[in-house]
Amino acid sequence: MARTRVRYTSHHSAPDAFARVTDWKRHRVPLTEVTVTPVGFTARTAVGPLGFDDPMEITRWDPPHRVELHKRGRVVRGSATITVAPEGGGSVVTWDEDVSVVGVPALFDPVVGRLLGLMVSRVLRALLA
Repeated sequence: MARTRVRYTSHHSAPDAFARVTDWKRHRVPLTEVTVTPVGFTARTAVGPLGFDDPMEITRWDPPHRVELHKRGRVVRGSATITVAPEGGGSVVTWDEDVSVVGVPALFDPVVGRLLGLMVSRVLRALLA
């Protein structure tokens, strides 16, 4: 399983940071569109007709401190936890994610984890800038 942890220090208060990081439609990842569902959201990554869905179910909702997600896709499986803690006049957001990609050998977990970390860092910067 590929793992990543990204910490981001924000000038936003904890409640504001939590609201921003859980505004799923604002999660911008290249070639990916997010659709909110009754139990969470689905990120569809595609180039033309080729793509896959990454459905995520919210399994714990504790605003403004914590949200836990379970990835239930056919391609990407695993979990993510986003925590927000007050710090000074702002907050610290920590995003932990554990994933496996169907068909990708465990040998490549470090590469998958690194790419995942870069994606998470980009999303947090965009949401919390």
